Amino acid sequence: MGLVPTGRLHHLELWVQDYSRAKLSLGWLLERCGYVLESEWAHGGSWQGAGEYIVLEAGPAVAGSHERRRAGLNHLALVAGPPSNVEALAAEALHHGWTLMFVDKHPHAGGAEHYGAYMENADGFEVELVAV
Repeated sequence: MGLVPTGRLHHLELWVQDYSRAKLSLGWLLERCGYVLESEWAHGGSWQGAGEYIVLEAGPAVAGSHERRRAGLNHLALVAGPPSNVEALAAEALHHGWTLMFVDKHPHAGGAEHYGAYMENADGFEVELVAV
């Protein structure tokens, strides 16, 4: 009996250098995109989405800083609603530790048919807000 692929993410765990700092930017953004902080512990927290959950965790096992251009996670893409929501959220994110990337190509940095905002926080994590 073979496994039946479901094509759905179960969870994503992001190791961060400083949980408090990550919660202020990444945690805030997850909540604005509909995720709910479900649990917290000394060095981390878990945000529940529609099915999947995302963990931000720091602690003694975390070594070094994140670098999106190295092998591993490049960026996290989140559905942000219609283009007007993408713009409002991207503008608000500037007050929560995010900077807009690819400003000269915004909001079509992903191509002429794609509407989104690419942002980076102080720790180098990139998030793409995707319009639907």
